[in-house]
Amino acid sequence: MRPRVAYFPDSFHEVNGVAHTSRNFQAFATRHQLPFLCVRAGSRIPAYEKNGSVETLELKRSFASVPMERDLAFDTLFLRHLKMVRLRLQEFKPDIIHITGPSEQGILGAIFAWRMGIPLAASWHTNVHEYAARRAEWLTRFFSPRAKQATEQTVQDATLNATARFYRLAKVLFAPNDELCDLLATATGKPCHLMQRGVETETFSPAHRTRSREDKEFVLGFVGRLSVEKNVALLPVIQKALEQRGITNFRFLVIGHGAEEPALKALLPRAEFPGVLKGAALSEAYANMDLFVFPSHTDTFGNVVLEALASGVPAIVTPDGGPKYIVRDNQTGFIATDDGFPAAIERLLREPETMARMQTSAREYALQCSWDAVFERVYSAYNGVLTR
Repeated sequence: MRPRVAYFPDSFHEVNGVAHTSRNFQAFATRHQLPFLCVRAGSRIPAYEKNGSVETLELKRSFASVPMERDLAFDTLFLRHLKMVRLRLQEFKPDIIHITGPSEQGILGAIFAWRMGIPLAASWHTNVHEYAARRAEWLTRFFSPRAKQATEQTVQDATLNATARFYRLAKVLFAPNDELCDLLATATGKPCHLMQRGVETETFSPAHRTRSREDKEFVLGFVGRLSVEKNVALLPVIQKALEQRGITNFRFLVIGHGAEEPALKALLPRAEFPGVLKGAALSEAYANMDLFVFPSHTDTFGNVVLEALASGVPAIVTPDGGPKYIVRDNQTGFIATDDGFPAAIERLLREPETMARMQTSAREYALQCSWDAVFERVYSAYNGVLTR
């Protein structure tokens, strides 16, 4: 028998990897008629809905919410929903509670797991320790190089230690790649399982390409939050390096929003900035790219990289974080240091046969990924905990 799962995601409606995974997790439960309760934050008044075996409880954030990003916030008064959540959990009777991080929803889920004596599962989706170090750069930029490095490392270590303490509350942990699983297991002493991410290969497909055959410019694409931790400042550096190599037949397509958007618009005058795209518009945008450029050093997985590959678009990623586990170097794209991005791009511009090979390999690799396989492994880990 499948366990009854109460899921408390950090993010659901927003545009990010956690929200994307959470929506697909709920869709998986709906497809397979699994007992599933999703407790999440939203902009609506508190609302409960039931669709077959899947139930949702949406809780409105308050005026006391602290902005984290343009579409993310932490509600300091979220515990006012305790009574409503308790009543819903008592009626649902979960076998396991699953949280996705130390957000207000995660704290709420951990409280009820402890109060009700229910096993707690926790998945790691965001490298908050690395994000904290990057966000400290507003201060450390005034330091000497040695002091800057030492301070940022201290911030990163302290944040990781604090986060690990929270994750020790769980009986079982999940992470999107082996590197993070090892880190979590070491930091908490708890078992960690892979919770990778899948892709909808019909939604993201080369079939959605609409660019004219007369358009000969090479389109370099980026999709994601335009923020410092995504290392988007590298995009203008890439532009300058390509131009110094005599390459001008390219343009950027930058999809997303964030604090770095004004600076990027000023430094990338030939780039397109359509904002956040969803649905058919996003599918078409991916398919109209020639190469996906993702310079982040902090992503735990990189859903957008997998979506690009499914669209038949090779990707260039850094050797840090989760995307390096998606891209097969010299097959579906390149793994390169920041300095190596321009040379990799130039190679594909000058070698159309290599480009064609990588486009085919990218699509073939993505076809092997599915959300059902991802979540079946998660349920298998649940059963292991409940059996013990």
